[in-house]
Amino acid sequence: MDEDLAVRALAALAQTSRLRVFRAIVGSGPEGMQPGQLSQALDVPANTLSFHLKELHHAGLVSVQREGRFMRYRADMTAMQSLVGFLTDHCCQGVPCADMPVMACETACC
Repeated sequence: MDEDLAVRALAALAQTSRLRVFRAIVGSGPEGMQPGQLSQALDVPANTLSFHLKELHHAGLVSVQREGRFMRYRADMTAMQSLVGFLTDHCCQGVPCADMPVMACETACC
């Protein structure tokens, strides 16, 4: 992923409602979600949701597929993984992160 794509993706996610929409779509897995489902689940007005979905699509974080009268949005998991990879490429002073000790997750939080 190049810097311009990373900036566009991060900018799209740098808004609370849009981040919630993206996380809901990611959580739906490969099935994705229709705007009506998202609007109901997140209590976001349809016109506001439409704007957020357009921004996420423009940033390359979601794909959209027409199903008759409806649209279905799916997270582009490859793009999301590329963004995370871009952010972590230079971590750990060149030592691959897999070689770093894994921090145990507290039972109460997981």
